Amino acid sequence: MDEFDEKVVEINRISKKTKGGNTIRFNALVVVGDKKGKVGAGHSKALDVREAIKKASSYARKHMFEVPIKGKTIPFEIEKKFGAAHIILRPAPPGSGIIAGGPMRIVLESAGILNASGKILGTKNKVANVYATLDALKDLSRLSKRREEK
Repeated sequence: MDEFDEKVVEINRISKKTKGGNTIRFNALVVVGDKKGKVGAGHSKALDVREAIKKASSYARKHMFEVPIKGKTIPFEIEKKFGAAHIILRPAPPGSGIIAGGPMRIVLESAGILNASGKILGTKNKVANVYATLDALKDLSRLSKRREEK
């Protein structure tokens, strides 16, 4: 067994009308993390659910990145927009836990962040919210590296 925690955020059934009848496919959104500061996400389509999850998980593992963790929270506040998704992430005091909505909570837990406060604005689309959260965490790592250099 590997050391990564894999969580399925969403599974959708896609139906397409064709001349010969309906073609049914599935897409899966998966978040993978080691709970020690590495996280990634994948979104993939396949003919069955199991294969869609496997493909999304494989993509997520290949595209993992390091997240800066200060204590058990994030170093500073960040606001990020990704398409229609708009999120705000703030550090929280020890013991407060993760105060955030579904997709954001899954990403933060997989990354190993135990105390953070977040708000999802804009859209309810889980894919957009997951990728907005990942972009915010990537920006955090870029900005924290820049602060360390100074």
